[in-house]
Amino acid sequence: MLIPDYHVNTSTGPTIAIYDLGGSGPPLLLAHATGLCGAVLSPIAAHLRDNFSCVLIDERAHGNSTSPPDGNFDWHLFAQDILDVIDYLDLSQVYGFGHSCGGASLLLAEEARPHTFAALYCYEPVIFPSDTPMPPGKDGNHLAQGALRRRTSFPTRQEAYDNFSSKEPFNKFTDECLDLYIDNGFWKTPKGTLHLKCDRKDESAVYSLGMSHDAYRHLHEVSCPVTLACGAEDVFLGPDVQKIFLDRLPDAQLEVFDGLGHFGPVQDPERIAMSILNALAK
Repeated sequence: MLIPDYHVNTSTGPTIAIYDLGGSGPPLLLAHATGLCGAVLSPIAAHLRDNFSCVLIDERAHGNSTSPPDGNFDWHLFAQDILDVIDYLDLSQVYGFGHSCGGASLLLAEEARPHTFAALYCYEPVIFPSDTPMPPGKDGNHLAQGALRRRTSFPTRQEAYDNFSSKEPFNKFTDECLDLYIDNGFWKTPKGTLHLKCDRKDESAVYSLGMSHDAYRHLHEVSCPVTLACGAEDVFLGPDVQKIFLDRLPDAQLEVFDGLGHFGPVQDPERIAMSILNALAK
């Protein structure tokens, strides 16, 4: 289990847990997908520490970070949390890797404060490809509805492992990434019972707002180099959608991974890490 090195009291309410994994070179901040936690990206970071000083975060209401007191999960606030972390650590010329919500949050952060990042690598950032965002809501949002049905506790770790290893999308995780999710995404009681850290109502709220931010409207303002990446097998945020984003970004490239889907960073961490290295370590 990873232990946070710092806790940042953000300007918008929640406390964000930070994990300094060390390494050599410029700082690289890694931001995870909704429902997961920073620890699942540590296998990617392990391949990058010869070139970057790697920092993981738990996003608001995930892992060891706290929920916002006002229950606000507007995705612009995820971006502000990232900026608060960067300020707290006094980082400059920082690089960023983000998966899904993490990728969108990095782009929103760069839009909010231009020239924060030297370059970004975003694996399937969740962005609605329109200048008019979708209204928030859980009705008809299968991810928001599914989160409300999430099982929140398990009598033993083995039962948790058996549960997740037999169902989508967790059955596509590497064994290491699944272990990291279970050991860092759940509280363990002295009796061995596991309880989910990310409240399912909070997770549902995050999903309900996922297409309601305006990152797409401002993509043309992102001046730093951006690598967009996606799995060839993903229908919703795959190559066709990423090409729409690519056309609006001033300095961007696209990498498509055969055999991977939306959870590529935890399906094949080494492959994604090598791509990040080729894109950012120039």
